[in-house]
Amino acid sequence: MELQEEIDQLKDAVTSHAVVDQAIGLVVALGRVTPDEGWTVLREVSQHTNVKLRDIAEMVLLWARTGELPSSVRTALEEALDRCGPAPARTMEYRPLR
Repeated sequence: MELQEEIDQLKDAVTSHAVVDQAIGLVVALGRVTPDEGWTVLREVSQHTNVKLRDIAEMVLLWARTGELPSSVRTALEEALDRCGPAPARTMEYRPLR
C-alpha cells in the first residue's frame, strides 16, 4: 500500500512539473522574459494571490485557451512582469487560438 501511495505522489509531481513548465513557456513567450524570470513571475503571482503555484500555472494555461483569467491573477501577473521583465512594450493582451 505504501508503494502505491509513493507511485501516485510521483505521478502527481511529474504532472504538476509539466503544467508549471508549460505555463513558464507561455509567460516567456507572451511576457518576453527569460525562463528564470518566467519561473519568478509565476512564483510571485502564487505568493501575492495566495494560490498554489500549480493552480496558477493551470489558470495561465486555461487563459491561453480561453482568454479568461481572474482579475486578481491578471493584476498580479502584470505587476510581476513589470518587476521582472525588461520589455516595456509588453502587453498581457492575449487572444486564444481557435
